[in-house]
Amino acid sequence: MAANRSLLFLFKSPNTRVESSRSSSSVILSRTYAIGCSKTKIKNRIACEIKNFENPYPWTIESVPGTDPFSSIQNSASTSSSVPMAAASVAAAGLELTSKSDAKKICLFFCAETKILAEKIAAESDGIELRNISWRKFEDGFPNIFIPNAQGIRGHHVAFLASFSSPTVIFEQLSVIYALPKLFISSFTLVLPFFPTGTFERMEDEGDVATAFTLARILSNIPISRGGPTSLVTFDIHALQERFYFGDNILPCFESGIPLLKNRLQQLPDSDNVAIAFPDDGAWKRFHKQLQHFPTIVCAKVREGEQRIVRLKEGDPKGRHVVIVDDLVQSGGTLIECQKVLAAHGAAKISAYVTHGIFPNRSWQRFKHDNGGNPENGLTYFWITDSCPLTVKEVANKAPFEVLSLAGSIAAALRI
Repeated sequence: MAANRSLLFLFKSPNTRVESSRSSSSVILSRTYAIGCSKTKIKNRIACEIKNFENPYPWTIESVPGTDPFSSIQNSASTSSSVPMAAASVAAAGLELTSKSDAKKICLFFCAETKILAEKIAAESDGIELRNISWRKFEDGFPNIFIPNAQGIRGHHVAFLASFSSPTVIFEQLSVIYALPKLFISSFTLVLPFFPTGTFERMEDEGDVATAFTLARILSNIPISRGGPTSLVTFDIHALQERFYFGDNILPCFESGIPLLKNRLQQLPDSDNVAIAFPDDGAWKRFHKQLQHFPTIVCAKVREGEQRIVRLKEGDPKGRHVVIVDDLVQSGGTLIECQKVLAAHGAAKISAYVTHGIFPNRSWQRFKHDNGGNPENGLTYFWITDSCPLTVKEVANKAPFEVLSLAGSIAAALRI
């Protein structure tokens, strides 16, 4: 066995020349890091740790027999402008680099409705570990909840994947949401893909109750964890001004499902013939900046007597595969009227996308498939996300519906 040796690089500011403690050679690295390496008792293996004085980055390397690993590290680092590039050069020099802890680990809890989505999120990253909760009830119907191995999450980053699909399930989930931050965890993130009261955000008459504000106040009073305020991850909230409803004890992170739609549109055989239609000015204001590279069509609701009718306001759908885009759908009446108008103006195909497919009373049954290009009869595709798990179960494998999963987007948000 070779004798133990050590190597240390220290550098304090960008573009600082660093002298090796092992030889007279030097390296230039562009970030504030320290690299410490020591040769282990295992032949040709070196244990290393890269630190940026905030988070350690431990890794090991194995050298090609007959080479000097320390020399390889110096030569690789001297030709790189940053630590990650140096690591790539180490691998290119014939060394094997294995990351052990390149980001924080998250314990992800979930409710019964979000189990499938939680499993997809965990599959996106080795750094996300699923944890179960025992959701029981007392004889009177009130929740009897137990968090197994509660002490085991001390010092961990914790997240909860919620679904407030009805008032009956909100209380039991809030009980868990309020309890988790008190278990001496490092940080707490609440993932609520669909903010259900978002459409009730303002008062139009004396006596109206803005329930969106009520829910925001409830979430704003989640206890602070050791890491500080709770982070709230939600997607395509109905009214952007609702971000100002939250207090200082919660940090809202507003994500969007539109990138999923854009990726799906690129996969279509007629992707170069797609136009985006907005059913009203509100949808246009919300999404047009994310979809501005597509031809745009805007519809408008006008009142004629007791009826509200959808009309074409601007844009030309003739010969296009038109995709109607909005944040959510409930009864679907507006989308169907918009489809009729676009078909009457010559659209070749019509599809739809909403982030949140709510569809109370099975209203999704109103949407039919076009059966190969009859836009006046139905939709080619109706894309929704899995933000509303109960809807996903109902429309699974039923044309024209297709589910775009938020799992990857949520996993990425949790790793921030």
